[in-house]
Amino acid sequence: MKVEQIYTGCLAQGAYYIESNGEAVIIDPIRETKPYMDKLEKEGVKLKYIFETHFHADFVSGHVDLAKKTGATIVYGPMADTTYDIYAAKDGEELTVGNLIFKVLHTPGHTMESSVYLLKDETGKDYALFSGDTLFLGDVGRPDLAIKQGTVTKEDLAGFLFDSLRNKIMPLADDVIVYPAHGAGSACGKNLSKETWGYLGDQKKTNYALRADMSKEEFIREVTAGLTPPPQYFAKNAMMNKAGYESFDRVLEKGAVPLAPKMFENIVEIEEALMLDTRPAAAYAAGHIPNSINIGIDGGFAPWVGALITDIKQPIVLITEEGRAEEVVTRLARVGYDNTLGFLAGGIEAWKAVGKETDTIESITPQAFEKRINAGEVATILDARKPSEYLAHHITVAENFPLDFINQGMKRLDKHKTYYIHCAGGYRSMITASILQARGYRNIVDVKEGFAGIEKTGIKLTEYVCPSTLSQADLDQAVAAVL
Repeated sequence: MKVEQIYTGCLAQGAYYIESNGEAVIIDPIRETKPYMDKLEKEGVKLKYIFETHFHADFVSGHVDLAKKTGATIVYGPMADTTYDIYAAKDGEELTVGNLIFKVLHTPGHTMESSVYLLKDETGKDYALFSGDTLFLGDVGRPDLAIKQGTVTKEDLAGFLFDSLRNKIMPLADDVIVYPAHGAGSACGKNLSKETWGYLGDQKKTNYALRADMSKEEFIREVTAGLTPPPQYFAKNAMMNKAGYESFDRVLEKGAVPLAPKMFENIVEIEEALMLDTRPAAAYAAGHIPNSINIGIDGGFAPWVGALITDIKQPIVLITEEGRAEEVVTRLARVGYDNTLGFLAGGIEAWKAVGKETDTIESITPQAFEKRINAGEVATILDARKPSEYLAHHITVAENFPLDFINQGMKRLDKHKTYYIHCAGGYRSMITASILQARGYRNIVDVKEGFAGIEKTGIKLTEYVCPSTLSQADLDQAVAAVL
């Protein structure tokens, strides 16, 4: 028996490869199939099944392409309705892979079709639970992603989740290994652990949602408290996973195409393509194509693309670091942005070489920022962090301007004023600055290093408040203030 976790950090997502006696199963694969195909060829085994724990909302699964390439059967639990062929397993049904047995446990709550897969080893002993988004380490799946207007509420789903955990998962032995679909950084839960696997017994002791003395009413109240609206692309990804999608190979073929500056410019004009610059913040600040926006590839790239580019079919052209265009196209496709039309060959230097116009954004150190504050030069400071981060600790005179709500918050800005923008470390502030500049706000100054650097200066800050002590009313009020 071989069990391997294949973790994708930018999605905080765990896929799984399990092999026994010449057969294999892959659980919750990500979009691109090549890593799996290479592994199957190397091991010389046949892929028998592709297990899906539910219709994922935060990424597009590779199940459809993988099934076409290998002939493997896609398996969902009960209540999964798709437009492509699947095997809908029954609750409690057992499926064999080599000398192993997988027991399907239907666990509605995160979504109605959510199911987990209990692996029994060669001796028949319960060995590991592939828990999808039903059970994380330190948390459980949020119950508000599969709400259907007029039929089911998040409270209904939370109630189903309570029953699923108590009746299907908590009775299992403490030494069963838990392999969840996500870790810290995923928006599918509220407080996920940084660990990517653990033991069920530890979760029974430490996971707030598995308290033995917890009533269903308490569970519903705690699991639904503090939920912020899910990113807008979640529903679109879930639909792609349910209905199918264009082949990833075709998406890559179409998107990883080098474009000379003139052709790049023509596509922007004719296709109304968004110019997405994925270089580091410092490189973007020093010189970029006017009206492009910056979302750096070396950060929370996919979630921010999904949050900020509201049309999942938006035509996109890329400005990337040398040799990284294919990586960017791949990571866009992982969250369903399949309409990439090429990248600027030679990058920004090629653009400059033919005399094309460039723009800059002033970016200063926290120390220079402090000097300007002391000299009375700084008028308005925008804190681009989340309301919870802002409430915990911020510059006394700063306004909260969360990147999450930039489209709503922009209406209160004045294009004639100068704005100094910071976030936690410099990633979100440059995204914010790029979007504002593209919308006509010219007097923008980015503060490098963000709040981490500002804390090391003498700039006056509020008293620190532990985030865990913030009430839901505080958070709701803070969000309302920025909308």
